[in-house]
Amino acid sequence: MDTQESMIRQIKPQNDDEHFMREALKEAERAFSEEEVPIGAVLVQDGQVIARGYNQMELLKDATAHAEMICLTAGSSFCENWRLSEATLYCTLEPCCMCAGAMFLSRIKRLVYGAPDLRHGAAGSWINVFKEKHPTHAIEVTSGVLEPYSADIMRRFFQKRREI
Repeated sequence: MDTQESMIRQIKPQNDDEHFMREALKEAERAFSEEEVPIGAVLVQDGQVIARGYNQMELLKDATAHAEMICLTAGSSFCENWRLSEATLYCTLEPCCMCAGAMFLSRIKRLVYGAPDLRHGAAGSWINVFKEKHPTHAIEVTSGVLEPYSADIMRRFFQKRREI
C-alpha cells in the first residue's frame, strides 16, 4: 500500500470539512497514480458527495482539465442545473483564477481547500479574487483543511518527477 494512501486512510476526521477533504485527497491519490499532478476535488450538497474530480490535463491534453472544473461539470450534470448555489467545493489545492471564475459562475456557496498554491492561487497566495466584491455572488472560503496531507502528496509527486 502506498504511504500516502495509508496516511489518508488513517485520518480520523474531526468535522465535516475534514471528512470531505479526505474524499478530495482520495481523488488526488487517483491523479497521482495516473501520473497527473495530484489535485482532487469533491462537490458536496446536503451532506452528500454529488461529484468528484481529479486533474486530467495530461490524459485529456487540455489545460482546462483541472480537478475543480471536472468536478463542477459533473455536479452540474448531477443537479441538471448549472447553478450550484447550495454546494460546497472541497479541493486539495488552492484554486487558480480559471477555477475561481468557474466557481463564481456556478454560484457555489462555499470553497474549502487544503494547501496554498503560491504560483497560481486565486484565494490569496498569488492573488485573491474572492475578497473582491462580486456584483452577483459571494463565496465563503475556508483554507488549510488537512493542509499537511495536501502539501505532502504534491511534494512527493514532484520529487518523483525529478527522479525520472
